[in-house]
Amino acid sequence: MSAARTAGFAGRLRPTIRLRLTILYTGLFLGAGIVLLGLTYLLVQNNLQRQGEPADDRVFTAAGPALKGTAPMPGEASELTVQRVQGALIKGREDYRRKTLNALLTQGGIALGLVGAAGLGFGWLLADRALRPVHAITETARRVARSHDLTERIAYEGPRDDVKELADTFDTMLGRLARAFDGQRRFVANASHELRTPLAINRTLVDVAVRRPDATDDVKRLGESLLVVNGRHERLIDGLLTLAGTENAVVDAGPLDLADVAGHVLRQAAAEAEARGVTADRLLGPAPASGDPVLVERLVQNLVENAIRHNRDGGEVRVATRGRDGWAELTVANTGPPVPAYEIETIFEPFRRLGNDRVRSDRGSGLGLSIVRATATAHGGTVTAAPRPGGGLVVTVRLPASASPG
Repeated sequence: MSAARTAGFAGRLRPTIRLRLTILYTGLFLGAGIVLLGLTYLLVQNNLQRQGEPADDRVFTAAGPALKGTAPMPGEASELTVQRVQGALIKGREDYRRKTLNALLTQGGIALGLVGAAGLGFGWLLADRALRPVHAITETARRVARSHDLTERIAYEGPRDDVKELADTFDTMLGRLARAFDGQRRFVANASHELRTPLAINRTLVDVAVRRPDATDDVKRLGESLLVVNGRHERLIDGLLTLAGTENAVVDAGPLDLADVAGHVLRQAAAEAEARGVTADRLLGPAPASGDPVLVERLVQNLVENAIRHNRDGGEVRVATRGRDGWAELTVANTGPPVPAYEIETIFEPFRRLGNDRVRSDRGSGLGLSIVRATATAHGGTVTAAPRPGGGLVVTVRLPASASPG
């Protein structure tokens, strides 16, 4: 918790582009002011030196005899008087020069500080104005990411500069993405019809042939094998189409409770669990969430069926739901074979199974967990898995919580 707070505090202290531009503008302004003040100091100092020295020579050249003539004093006294006057004038000249230069530095530094503070404020305002189009681009990208609405555009109307080019490039990218997603949706819809229809026809023809009165035992056995293969292909195509439809789905979210969905799926899977000798335990607490009911039901169904089919004889399946820390959480655990920790991530990839399960068609198409992850991601959720002590797997799905649907 302290590490998270430290990271958040460090993130707030991280300088933004606006702050960096303001500091850059102010630094350049102050640097130019310091150079100008230094040049002014050198010029004034040089000018004071040029004006002071010739005047001193003329004064003492003219004053020397006069001082000697007006004061009938011994020669040594006259010389001392001239030296004292000359020293006083030199000292006064040096004091004047020092005070002038010090006043120049002091007053110039104060003026530079005031103008620098004003430049800091103006730099902050100018940086905000310069970055305003970039902020508009960022806000549009954020809205598109949240709403999945690829029809929105920035439509920047400013001058043709770098920002205008960036905004137009972003609009072009959104247009291409929209066309790509529309093409994918059309492909999924067409493939759903073109692939499922022939398999349905094949299933009907084989079923009719097997049920004919004059069908031999060999024909019936062949027909049953063909029906099994046809069913496997139907499940495979259904899984592929579901996976393609959920990876980039525009989720039509509605209120639901994972506890209700899990209870419905467990009732549907009770016959299969009983046939395999698997006991289903449930701990269904309130877990209100927001999502597409069809996709969420398919997610839970895949997890429960996977836990039943990849289990040992007389094993158990535990399903639990709860609300926790702003998330609706679903946990499905089973007592199947041991799962190596290094293979946990690979089981979420399409057509990846553990051991020699790849050749066993009675356990599905190998797309169940891939569909689970794609569906959870489309809803803004997460999926994690961990080996269960003694064998089996514990899969946890977390979806953003919402107000109670009831």
